[in-house]
Amino acid sequence: MGFLVYLSDFCIPLLLFYMISYGMATKTDSYGAFVEGAKDGFKVTFGILPTLIGLMTAVGMLRASGFLELLAGWLAPIAKVLLFPAELVPLVVVKLFSSSAATGLVLDIFKEYGPDSYLGKVTSLICSSTETVFYTMSVYFMAVGVKKTRHTLAGALIATATGVTVSTILGGLL
Repeated sequence: MGFLVYLSDFCIPLLLFYMISYGMATKTDSYGAFVEGAKDGFKVTFGILPTLIGLMTAVGMLRASGFLELLAGWLAPIAKVLLFPAELVPLVVVKLFSSSAATGLVLDIFKEYGPDSYLGKVTSLICSSTETVFYTMSVYFMAVGVKKTRHTLAGALIATATGVTVSTILGGLL
């Protein structure tokens, strides 16, 4: 284990040394390529910034307004039939939009129920096995100019439902 910790301290410096050495060996303008890549990165960042601000604002409004708790109340009977804890419905909904907002809900769940409780374990599993579907689609598709998403949303929602289902089952087994 100590070797891995020692190795991890040198991964980035070794990678940088390798890239510079490779550029010198192939007589490539490494610095120029780096600058061009950085310019492109800033263009992408400024292009997706309005989408990020809109998503973060919407999720903040949903949390502050109490809509997520209301939604959890509405979906509690359905969640009970599906053997899914109703307390985690807001987490699943928010996780579709924002991982950072979901982390706030995770901390709330950990404070109330404890990280080693059934709900804490299921929460951890859900957050590690699902994706921020709408965030990812909006940011990345906007960045590359995709207009027709075809079956991406359906596939991503099915994958998320599968992740939530398996997380619930595994949480019960742990």
